[in-house]
Amino acid sequence: MRRGPDTLKAQHTCRSSGNSAMATLTTLHAVTAPLKRLLPSWLWLPLRAIGTAIFTPIQFSLGTGHLRSSLTMSSVSRSGKPIPWYTYPCIDFLATRSMAGKHVLEFGTGNSTLWWADRAERVLGFESDPAWRDRLLGYGLRNVTIRLVPEDQKNGIEIVRRAIAENGVHFDVVIIDGLWRRDLIDVAIEVVRKTGIIICDNAERFGFYEGFAGRGFSRVDFFGNAPGVLLPHCTSIFFQEDGWVFDEKERVPIARPT
Repeated sequence: MRRGPDTLKAQHTCRSSGNSAMATLTTLHAVTAPLKRLLPSWLWLPLRAIGTAIFTPIQFSLGTGHLRSSLTMSSVSRSGKPIPWYTYPCIDFLATRSMAGKHVLEFGTGNSTLWWADRAERVLGFESDPAWRDRLLGYGLRNVTIRLVPEDQKNGIEIVRRAIAENGVHFDVVIIDGLWRRDLIDVAIEVVRKTGIIICDNAERFGFYEGFAGRGFSRVDFFGNAPGVLLPHCTSIFFQEDGWVFDEKERVPIARPT
């Protein structure tokens, strides 16, 4: 029931973002072109360099929503919509893929849950914080189920395995972004579809690379800044040879969604 509208919405968002980026570029050229023609190169070139140095970080902070995320202490886009706490390169990449009909499994919930719920068919999340679980369920999302698990690793993983077995499906997307990270690699591999992907945030830590080594998965790393975070880190996508997000027919991300 969500397939058609979601697909059209994703395509429209990508086209709108591309048009917006082109409009910004055209305006910039319109403003700077006269200066380039009128000023001698010895003056124009250092002025352009200074302008680039000043305005690039400002444009990044405003355009990505990094400033807004920092001030609100929440992971949001420039327009205030919830986005995952992944690195921006990974968010931008995933935003161009149609999630219609996809089943998503999250270990560790948050604004990413709301982001996935707006795109995917179903989202199953596991969370150890009751207050955060209740806050997310308060949005009344019919395609989201969040299971509360204890922080105790051994008992928690057993509860996770039973709940997934009851769910009775394999997942197109599995996200490890909380709970017992490395210890969830085995569970993720067991329940991801052959064409599915496993997203690991903060992938430079927690032993993710070692945990996937020799298990038949390839990896694409998305290194960069994340919403409201000072230092860059890495979000990695692990996949087998038929990972659906890397289909050559999918478009190349050229502009940041709003």
